[in-house]
Amino acid sequence: MANQRIPNIPAGEVTHPQVYLNRRNFLRAGVLAASLVATGGIYRAFHPARVKKSGLFASKFPATTQSASAGVPAVNEPITSFDAITSYNNFYEFSTDKGEVASAAAKFVARPWTVAVGGLVAKPATFDLDELLKIAPIEQRVYRMRCVEAWSMVIPWDGFPLARLLDRVQPLSSAKYVAFTTLLDPKRMPNQRGRTLDWPYVEGLRMDEAMHPLTLLASGVYGQPMPNQNGAPLRLVVPWKYGFKGIKSIVKIELVDKQPPTTWNLAGPGEYGFYANVNPQVDHPRWSQATERRIEGSDAKPTLMFNGYAEQVGHLYSGMDLTTNY
Repeated sequence: MANQRIPNIPAGEVTHPQVYLNRRNFLRAGVLAASLVATGGIYRAFHPARVKKSGLFASKFPATTQSASAGVPAVNEPITSFDAITSYNNFYEFSTDKGEVASAAAKFVARPWTVAVGGLVAKPATFDLDELLKIAPIEQRVYRMRCVEAWSMVIPWDGFPLARLLDRVQPLSSAKYVAFTTLLDPKRMPNQRGRTLDWPYVEGLRMDEAMHPLTLLASGVYGQPMPNQNGAPLRLVVPWKYGFKGIKSIVKIELVDKQPPTTWNLAGPGEYGFYANVNPQVDHPRWSQATERRIEGSDAKPTLMFNGYAEQVGHLYSGMDLTTNY
């Protein structure tokens, strides 16, 4: 059964990210350098430079650089380093070990790439990645990101609102949800050869969640092309939800009239709900969600409702029982 394959790892036994950050710097630098050299020229054609570079990694920049017109609340906290963001990753298609994903994904080639967008739309289309990146101006968004295992980051994403793509294909009034599918290719994603999860990875949002201006299709991070381990070449970013909703390496987006299946809800329906909204009042069955730790910090801090985006998204769930619809 699928729900028997949930990795049974209590929160207290999850290896602290600093263990990885301090032991793999040389290897990660080589991996990232090769990836960036291979894709950097293409990426820069669509992503104008936004941050001052220092060697391989981009320097930190203040949250005030994000677009005020986008209605994105400022995150007045230190931005997580590029090295940390790209060396401690959940991407089970490559490895279940967060510290090994970068090396396991090093040879993944994300070009050429197409994304099919269809279902309940007036104008279904298949977009080449280059074409897709021209649909809307690439914005830089600094978001708080919260993992279900209670660690978190502050990440400067590059991307554009998913709504811009959905508007292009003209959703029908019967469309109630948006379903997403990751690439299925065990030759390129070696952990898909196993039965850790049911492949391909699938996710879903309600239409109003998908059309919300905070919901991003991200093609880069820190002014660099999206690293393989972070979901190259295109991933979903929904900052008020737990990280597993951020499906990576997307190849298909389909608008549907019924709630679509999602990978972690299929694997463990008692642990992972469809909505996956950050809610400190609803504990994971195996650990508390009341507090979190920044990946580069040591002090626990209270978890914020909707990951701190309650003012922007709370109205989407008005009248819902968020302890049942978790």
